Amino acid sequence: MQSFQALDWIVIALYFILLAGVAVWVITRKQNNTEDYFLAGRNLGWFVVGASIFASNIGSEHVVGLAGAGAGGKIPMLIYEMHAWLVITLGWVFLPFYLRSGVFTMPEFLEKRFSPGTRWFLSIFSILAYVLTKVSVTVYAGGIVISSLLGIDFWFGALITVILTGAYTILGGMRAVAYTEAIQTVIMVIGAATLTYFGLSAAGGWSAVKESLPDGYLNMWRSNADPDFPWLPLVVSSTIVGTWYWCTDQYIVQRVLAARNIKAGRRGTIFGGLLKLMPIFLFLVPGIVALALKTKGELQWDSPDQAFASLLMNKMPVGLRGLVAAGLLAALMSSLASVFNSCSTLFTVDIWKKLNPTETEEKLLRIGRRATAVVVVLGIAWIPIMQNISGVLYEYLQSVQSYIAPPIAAVFLLGIFFRRINSQGAIVTLMVGLAIAILRLIFELSKGRLEPGSVLHTFGSVNFLTFSSWFFLFCIALCVTISLVTPAPSDEKIRGLTFGTLTPEQKASNRTSYTIWDVLASLFVLAIIAILMILFTG
Repeated sequence: MQSFQALDWIVIALYFILLAGVAVWVITRKQNNTEDYFLAGRNLGWFVVGASIFASNIGSEHVVGLAGAGAGGKIPMLIYEMHAWLVITLGWVFLPFYLRSGVFTMPEFLEKRFSPGTRWFLSIFSILAYVLTKVSVTVYAGGIVISSLLGIDFWFGALITVILTGAYTILGGMRAVAYTEAIQTVIMVIGAATLTYFGLSAAGGWSAVKESLPDGYLNMWRSNADPDFPWLPLVVSSTIVGTWYWCTDQYIVQRVLAARNIKAGRRGTIFGGLLKLMPIFLFLVPGIVALALKTKGELQWDSPDQAFASLLMNKMPVGLRGLVAAGLLAALMSSLASVFNSCSTLFTVDIWKKLNPTETEEKLLRIGRRATAVVVVLGIAWIPIMQNISGVLYEYLQSVQSYIAPPIAAVFLLGIFFRRINSQGAIVTLMVGLAIAILRLIFELSKGRLEPGSVLHTFGSVNFLTFSSWFFLFCIALCVTISLVTPAPSDEKIRGLTFGTLTPEQKASNRTSYTIWDVLASLFVLAIIAILMILFTG
């Protein structure tokens, strides 16, 4: 493997100088209250909102994991990149309810729709989910990428990533995160697109890559008898996870809550949906190219998770190698910054402020800055356990999310679309759902010590996609049943928070918040998704 030259280091240094300049500019702008710190004063435009959504999503699970899925024969995981339609759904369906309620966080929305108990539960549940799926994965993959590129110790590389990102996140809040993510999106796209171009050139073009692969390798649809990726559970489970992640998760939704109005927020989701399709070309294709080159004996790597770094260090010209490395660092840092900021918001607004309702804004800002450290430590501590769950990073992320998503997605979807759902149904579904998710994780980790064929072994070893699909149906049935046998919520409490209680004025306001161009742009993104699904069929 080749190493960086002076020109590469200069390019990387220029990236950090640019990033530092933007961060310092934002940090020097005075932050007077929690709305400034956590939601950038609710004044972001559509471009920054869309770029921030994309940069928050494109973290280490894509830099390392999606390329690893392409190199490791896990093409069906591509379906998670088709969720651009769910990003658009956030803007068209969910966002009006969120902005109308004036909330800071998703748990706060549940409190308005259901009860304080659901807010407490989702706050703790969300922070736990971030530690399990976001902080740990990002830190772990950041260590892999940095150690592979720079030849330094894994843990040192992981800690450097955390410290550098934490510095501007803690000091600058949401505004620093959003504006640096807009810069990082541009660098990330240019860098990864350059690698895709040179990788395809080295492999002799896309036709040559396809010829070097086994028949059916690029088919994302497998039979329902497939032990790893049965197509129906894959579609159902990925949609459940996508609904939770894109439409109800604080990590993503916080970006649209910071928009200056509903029109800017919706257009940000449309732009973010278009950008969401790019990882297929920026990360999955390089992983496939790396496999083709390995087949020809031109590349060597031990694990699919190393495919992207191997292609970068061996097939990119000097200087451009530094540009791609800067893009990788941008992806890692933007994802980590987002989860830091979201965790800080959840802890400060939904936990600390609830316990200390008379706390001053100045004190809340200090608490928000201090909250990050605990999350980072917990995320790092989870890494050794994470490595035992799945050999491919991206698959690990989706499997754990498949256990977390069903109860939350069920409660949000039913809460908005079914006015009869009440707080009793919501809290029981969330509590039972968390218990089942934890049990599944425990038995998956210990299935090697359980008797094959037993109930517990089957519970821990059944395909995660199949498990998630049935788990979601169970959560829907549980929430509806409990709600129907307990008193209905009052119309006054839920007015404007469900489709069935919208006033004529609210409906009219929704209709005036978009134009024909917003509709056409959304249809354009949906058309691209349909084309990609056809291309990866057969």
